[in-house]
Amino acid sequence: MRVTVVGAGLAGCEAAWQLAERNIEVTLIEMKPEKKSPAHVSNDLAELVCSNSLRGSDLANAVGLLKEEMRRLGSLIISCADATALPAGGALAVDRTAFARAVTERVKSHPRISVESREVTAIPNENVIIATGPLTSDALSDALKAFLQDTEFLSFYDAAAPIVTSDSIDMTSAYLASRYGKGDADYINCPMNADEYRAFRDALVTAEEAAVHGFDDGGVFEGCMPIEVMARRGEDTMRFGPLKPVGLDDPSTGREPYAVVQLRRDNAEGTLYNIVGFQTHLKFGEQKRVFSMIPALRDAEIVRYGVMHRNTYIDSPKLLDRYYSLKSNPRVTFAGQLTGVEGYVESAASGLLAGVEKARALLGQAPLDFPRETAIGALALYVSGGAVSKFQPMNVNFGIIEPLGRKVRGKREKNLEISKRALEIIDELRATDKNDD
Repeated sequence: MRVTVVGAGLAGCEAAWQLAERNIEVTLIEMKPEKKSPAHVSNDLAELVCSNSLRGSDLANAVGLLKEEMRRLGSLIISCADATALPAGGALAVDRTAFARAVTERVKSHPRISVESREVTAIPNENVIIATGPLTSDALSDALKAFLQDTEFLSFYDAAAPIVTSDSIDMTSAYLASRYGKGDADYINCPMNADEYRAFRDALVTAEEAAVHGFDDGGVFEGCMPIEVMARRGEDTMRFGPLKPVGLDDPSTGREPYAVVQLRRDNAEGTLYNIVGFQTHLKFGEQKRVFSMIPALRDAEIVRYGVMHRNTYIDSPKLLDRYYSLKSNPRVTFAGQLTGVEGYVESAASGLLAGVEKARALLGQAPLDFPRETAIGALALYVSGGAVSKFQPMNVNFGIIEPLGRKVRGKREKNLEISKRALEIIDELRATDKNDD
């Protein structure tokens, strides 16, 4: 038995790994290095285009629960992330280069995975998982539209933040701290007073944007909003978002600043830092001009400017079942952001579920049917749910997970109880899966 997986991002690599670990032969097809999307740079598999972390690890956080579920189920992506982790307080951040290299080495060395470098322009007439991501090539996108009988594709635009060199940051105008002192002081904090903040916001609002075909403010995913769009939404919008000063007292004054720009380490060596929450599609010259108004970044060297890119996804509630497979043709399965899950961890989780369930189906085993009480199952059931009035990409959150059905005092305590229940179910499913091998 063989399955073709198209696309070797996080979802595709995870799906291929789960299939191969269950003795299914896999052909993993990736168009790089022969062809790259505008957002890709590396030739490695599982390239992290945005430099965001893999987000929080606390089990009171839904994405922390999702990562722990995946970890217990033998996730390739989480294993490689753990092995290449960087200090980031309570978050799981990785050295992007080392992470992609680790995934690439493990995938290419697996005896049941063969990797082919070519562009796929038609839907393979075989068992297939399509995990080509938000930057699916125009040729394959057209083929998918035809295959899905002209079902309208949906799209929005998201953006990546700039990266600066650590030695160009003015540390006399910055300080190391994590919010509320949680974890180590892994973030560089760049405070701004009220006048500096207002001047910065005024410059953002009027700065010249790069042309992005089809872009408008209404097409931005809320979780990856360009900083200039946020600035336009109100004078204090940024101060309640990425520039929130709460819990970041400045040691030089002993007081909370008016606003704080945070920088997060982007590589293991600590030579590069990402400007947290500063996704943007300003012109490069405007990025240099406006971001230099932040006192600690007045002389910052920007080694990668922020960019906008298209994020395309299908109308999954109409098309897919809880296994991310087409209701009309189950041999064709989807995974990753093309399904409408949003975020690196969520994409990998969809690949894990798709790979596990397709392998079990091919082996004649009953599906695991990850339930809504688990984060992995809740995502799949959200994506495939028919009750969504207007389908939009979704990060994992406790709102899509089945409620406890009983009162628990305190939000954190309630979330921890939900996580405890979920992990007990995951352990049972893992035991079932292993016993069926």
